[in-house]
Amino acid sequence: MRRAVALAGVTALAVMGTGAWLPGVSAAVSPSSEPSSEPSSEPSPSSPSSPDLSRYYSQKIKWGACEGDGAGLVSGSDATAVPKDKNIRCGKITVPLDYAKPGRGKVEVAMVRIKSSGKPRGSLLLNFGGPGGAGVSGLLAAQKEFEYLGKGYDVVSFDPRGVGESSPVSCGDAGTQEPEAGGDSDDPAAVLDEMRKINEECKKKSGPVLPYVGTVNVSRDMDVMRQVLGDKKLNYLGFSYGTRLGAVYTAQFPKNVGRMVLDGVDTLTEDVAEQALVSAEGRQTALDNFVTWCTHNAGCVLGTDSRAARDSMAELIKGLDSYPLQSSDGAEFTGQDVVDVLGQALYSRQSWPALSQALGALLADGDPRALLRMGGSLAQQAQQAPGGGVRGRAAEDVPADNMAAALMAVNCADDPDRPDADSIEKEVGKLQEEFESTSAIFGRSMLMPVLFCFGRPAGTDYIRDDVRDVKSPDFLLVGTRGDPATPYRWTEETAERLGSAAVVLDNKGDGHTGYAGSKCVRDKVDGFLLYGEMPKDGSSCGVDEEE
Repeated sequence: MRRAVALAGVTALAVMGTGAWLPGVSAAVSPSSEPSSEPSSEPSPSSPSSPDLSRYYSQKIKWGACEGDGAGLVSGSDATAVPKDKNIRCGKITVPLDYAKPGRGKVEVAMVRIKSSGKPRGSLLLNFGGPGGAGVSGLLAAQKEFEYLGKGYDVVSFDPRGVGESSPVSCGDAGTQEPEAGGDSDDPAAVLDEMRKINEECKKKSGPVLPYVGTVNVSRDMDVMRQVLGDKKLNYLGFSYGTRLGAVYTAQFPKNVGRMVLDGVDTLTEDVAEQALVSAEGRQTALDNFVTWCTHNAGCVLGTDSRAARDSMAELIKGLDSYPLQSSDGAEFTGQDVVDVLGQALYSRQSWPALSQALGALLADGDPRALLRMGGSLAQQAQQAPGGGVRGRAAEDVPADNMAAALMAVNCADDPDRPDADSIEKEVGKLQEEFESTSAIFGRSMLMPVLFCFGRPAGTDYIRDDVRDVKSPDFLLVGTRGDPATPYRWTEETAERLGSAAVVLDNKGDGHTGYAGSKCVRDKVDGFLLYGEMPKDGSSCGVDEEE
């Protein structure tokens, strides 16, 4: 836990994994009073027993050119602009801050729409995951990936409340600062005190929207979007965390579910500690698959014995943590730096050859530069891809830490468990042993999410208790066997929990989610969304042949 506070933002992104893929409009939130203790899940917009939400459901969205000189994104100093296209438009809708008490304030939610290139049959709403992934910039950066679906749908995405251009939350610099000199960050009590301070900064920096983020409210926002877009049913494609969002929607609005696909299925029941432990296990499985692949290829720097290679990887990281490499300017390269790059590279099988070469340079010559370059490149791709929080001219007011802050806020809002400080301090040692026995490589860094929610109010118990046995039309769940972030067993568990409406497609491949990496998965998902061709429950996709 030596680097606990400094790693808070980084390891947060590693817990649930950002979306399947690696400028929208300005948004605002009106002031409010204290939130209700439990977010409302009442699906009716204006029934006699619920607040009148008709003004939100009857609003009209005004579409216009996406900001950024009317061209769209500009990422960093590179003018990677979205072409000016009258079929690409941004807009915003207004939703209540608190659905139980709409008078408390409102939130403006940023949206983007790419008009169908064929005969439109309505809208297809996308969520790229996170939680904390910005959908506006994400869809603008990945238009070509959804061109085929765009033949039948207006493809739409959005920045969930608290994310991107929709009243972004922030913790300022608090979540990424190194522990103060002389501080004892090996002391669990000291780390919890730092977490408490970070959460106080989050409250100050985020404003009134912070207590109202979370999946239950965002699901309700999606139903407002459905109505405003003119759709009787919600057609939806959600990746990673977006599967949690889709599952909650099926429970809140079962009669409004259209064609829905959930790819990279999230858990609905496990607490933060168990999620982190399972994610550590998933990353270890993905690393084992990489090592096996490498050792079966000629010239692999790890040798030809996969078991010996796994042991060597663990020893390498342990050794670098004890004796870091130092550059001429005094910068250190540790084992945890290797872990960071591994965590990114294992998301896509396409990164494996480059990872093998970079590890070869480190092992053969003690040269970490190739790994550092790879880590930087993968991080840049993650920022520029859907779910990665691309920032352009239209998003220049979005805080740099928004994605990490939103991830923490949503996961805490969705988790009702809040152990006290005494319980955490007593359990940390035992947890550390459990995490490291699960994965000697990833266990250490995955422990921190257990502490993220300390000092925050307990979250909703609606997801854990009530999202089950849904009475919606059949929808498709895609699970990938080698997924490092959302392990396949979560697909099976979530399908069983949701009931007979959940149809499972078993993807035998590697990487996070299936749509981007498997032609078979893409064909089956497109076939269902466009033509209603639902795969048989339990059918599978094999590993794509390598080119």
